[in-house]
Amino acid sequence: MIDRIDQQMDTLRSAANLRAYRQQLLASNIANADTPNYKARDIDFQATLDKASAQRGGDLALATTSTRHLTAMAGDGAPAGARVMYRTEYQSAVDGNTVNMDVERSAFAENAVHLEATLTFIREKLRGLQSAIQGQ
Repeated sequence: MIDRIDQQMDTLRSAANLRAYRQQLLASNIANADTPNYKARDIDFQATLDKASAQRGGDLALATTSTRHLTAMAGDGAPAGARVMYRTEYQSAVDGNTVNMDVERSAFAENAVHLEATLTFIREKLRGLQSAIQGQ
């Protein structure tokens, strides 16, 4: 029973971590909309979460056997398993920037809603566990 709860919480935690990282990428894209030669970046959230779920029951973290081990992050701070890709260019800009503000804003808003939903699921799961422990 505990293993199942732990697996569900790991999946939700992984989803929240990926959503938060994607939010950072999208915010960076928006902030660099006027930077010459800046290439918009994003992750394929569903593919990354599917890959993480297939590995070790949905846990994105690597197993460590020592407290001196480094944390499991890709070179640019991405959660382990997240592959940062460049966004497809819709319309070329003279300065080489590939940020399309309409696309970035809509992706940012959509991701924010999904992140809030994930955090709500975690909160309700913990509230249910607390009720079960207290016997209410």
